[in-house]
Amino acid sequence: MAGPVSSVKEYFETLPDRFRKEAAKGVTAVFQFELSGHGGGLYFAAVDGEQLTVTEGSHVSPTVTLKMAASEYVKMANGTLNGELAFLTGKLHVGGDLAMAVKMRSLFPPGHVGRRADR
Repeated sequence: MAGPVSSVKEYFETLPDRFRKEAAKGVTAVFQFELSGHGGGLYFAAVDGEQLTVTEGSHVSPTVTLKMAASEYVKMANGTLNGELAFLTGKLHVGGDLAMAVKMRSLFPPGHVGRRADR
């Protein structure tokens, strides 16, 4: 089992291992990440049922857009910063479908890199 991520790049490289196919049944969504500051960047994760595609860059029509500092996102990805608290304190800005943004927690559990569901 892998440990916590140390960068945004590492997070997106490990996102397929974090993805929970069982939670994605019937879900079609694009999650756009706009992460600012040192080590940040633009990424999007497209979920189509049990399939996940992770791409560096911007999507033309994301379902959800998340904006925050890269360093804070790494904390959230590792489970040391609560996503709801980050949102309420203004560290995380969410655009688009808020219900789908909440669903992300079950699709990509924070702090968890383990065995892929298809292995």
